[in-house]
Amino acid sequence: MWQDFIKSSLMEAIIFCGIQAAGKTSFFIRRFIHTHLRISLDLLNTRNKERQMLQTCLDMQQRFVIDNTNATKAARANYITQAKERKFKVIGYYFTTGVLQAIERNKQRQGKHLVPEKGIWGTNKILEPPAYEEGFDELYTVKITDNDFVVQFLPKPVQPLL
Repeated sequence: MWQDFIKSSLMEAIIFCGIQAAGKTSFFIRRFIHTHLRISLDLLNTRNKERQMLQTCLDMQQRFVIDNTNATKAARANYITQAKERKFKVIGYYFTTGVLQAIERNKQRQGKHLVPEKGIWGTNKILEPPAYEEGFDELYTVKITDNDFVVQFLPKPVQPLL
């Protein structure tokens, strides 16, 4: 019994949600680089490679972080479904960085990491905050204050008694 608890606590699928330049990759480096594998289209370049990497993590029961914008429920659904089917704990981190702050952060980037400003605005336009109803076991918000990350747990909404 306790072995199942320990095993399930080790099997984490973390999904980042937020606009470009919101601090997702920087947060990964600070918080998860030594414990989780990073799955990112920025690294893998194609959805096919991303699918293969995800499948490998699921097969090996490897902790992982999906470090993409994951701006919509539809974008997150496949990751959540597959992780849940494999008994992973699914945790969401919602980066609440505002568009203007993200644009300023983006100006510090160079080369292929520099995102066109209209891309940031476009992602912000379709951004849907993650919700427990999607299948998350835990949800957190992340904001950047004074070059530090402030993480806040979002409790599950209480269901009213009928």
